[in-house]
Amino acid sequence: MVAYKIFIKKSAARELEGIAGKVLMKLLARIEALAEEPRPPGVEKLAGVDLWRIRQGNYRIIYSIEDAILTVWIVKVGHRREVYRRNK
Repeated sequence: MVAYKIFIKKSAARELEGIAGKVLMKLLARIEALAEEPRPPGVEKLAGVDLWRIRQGNYRIIYSIEDAILTVWIVKVGHRREVYRRNK
């Protein structure tokens, strides 16, 4: 299987910087695993948008998959109570 390239938006990178310790390490491992399998068990497609979601504990990783060019874009990373809120 061909590996996908992982790209992280600047806003998602800032969100990751605010997470500390073991939680951050687990999130990064989960993101790296998306290169081999962008649709792992437990993934869900978000309604109304072309985005996917995976869980890591109380955190969520929101991302898009571009199969034609083999890329995964990490769009948002955050705690489950905040990650789905839209900015006004």
